[in-house]
Amino acid sequence: MSASSTGHAERARLRAAEDAAERIGTTLDARTTCAELARFVCRSLCDAAAVELLPDDAEGERSPSAPHPGAQSADGGAPAALHRVAAEGRTRLLEGGGPTAPTPVSVPLLAHGHLYGVLRATRSGGGFTAHETATLHHAARLAAVHLAHARRHAAARRTALDLQRALLADPGRPHPNLELATRYLPADSGALVGGDWCETVRLHFGRTLLVMGDVMGHGLEAAVEMSAYRSALRYVASAELPPHRVLRQLDAVVARDDRRRPATCLLAQLDPARGIAAFASAGHLPPAVFGADGTARLLPVPAGPPLGTGAGGYAPVTRALGPADTLLMFTDGLVERRGEDIDVSLARLAGMRLPARAGLADVLDEVLLRLGGRFAEDDVAVLAARIRRR
Repeated sequence: MSASSTGHAERARLRAAEDAAERIGTTLDARTTCAELARFVCRSLCDAAAVELLPDDAEGERSPSAPHPGAQSADGGAPAALHRVAAEGRTRLLEGGGPTAPTPVSVPLLAHGHLYGVLRATRSGGGFTAHETATLHHAARLAAVHLAHARRHAAARRTALDLQRALLADPGRPHPNLELATRYLPADSGALVGGDWCETVRLHFGRTLLVMGDVMGHGLEAAVEMSAYRSALRYVASAELPPHRVLRQLDAVVARDDRRRPATCLLAQLDPARGIAAFASAGHLPPAVFGADGTARLLPVPAGPPLGTGAGGYAPVTRALGPADTLLMFTDGLVERRGEDIDVSLARLAGMRLPARAGLADVLDEVLLRLGGRFAEDDVAVLAARIRRR
């Protein structure tokens, strides 16, 4: 072969490699990667192509002793080609039916010594040249590398979701004298849980402590912090202190660890027998109450410093709360909007009017709908409570 021919072939291989790198593996989705591989080889190398993947649990070394039962061919047949190529770990030109019959070839999807599947390609009018076979092999290996990344990403995501499910504990059950409904909407569509949380703690004499908290940040790291706050609050609340003293002790506990993120928190201790609710706030937004006629009003609660500062200074406030009232506690994601003053945001909530005596689930659905909570940029947690009529 002349020097010019060699140079031309080398440039062609380089262009093919660059084209493959640009077109294959644009996402972390395995199906998309397989489709991109098939489209790439069909553009100039073959008439038809199919990609056969081993299931995740069958991924392994390049020489399995038998075909995996889950490795089905694209045409629904037995995975004979897959087994032969897997056993040999190399490109295999399959038997054709004659000089004019389609020429099939199978290429293993190998990366880092692991087999992920097989690329099967066919073309009419002659066999594959050495250059074309090399291009097929390069494209298959590139796809295999991206498939490896996709599977590692999927495994990491499964682990993260399992951890989030463990953190996403339902709030405790209140006393039977109290109705309760909650909603939680993480800002990250790929997450189950974030830094917002709500909780209920049963106290003596039919009282229930309602908790709404918001740890700074989003995602799994904020969720881990949230879990620590939640556990600490349950421990402190078990002493049955007034809400402002619960916050004071919780702040002192958290402030001892400078690795903890700050958090806001609103407590409401409901006493249905007396028809009152005692509130205390650590930098949290005030609660709202919907009256019997469905109109809303905000309850002013003095907001002390966020938890974790060690500053203390939480003040109690007590309000009347009857069976006709619906208490709404929420995190800032429900009302805050980019570029809007928080007072304007809260006024929008206070201006709402709901159907009289609507069920608690309906109250939450309507509030989320009217305030656009499902499209918020921040995590949203919201809780509705109502004293049961005796």
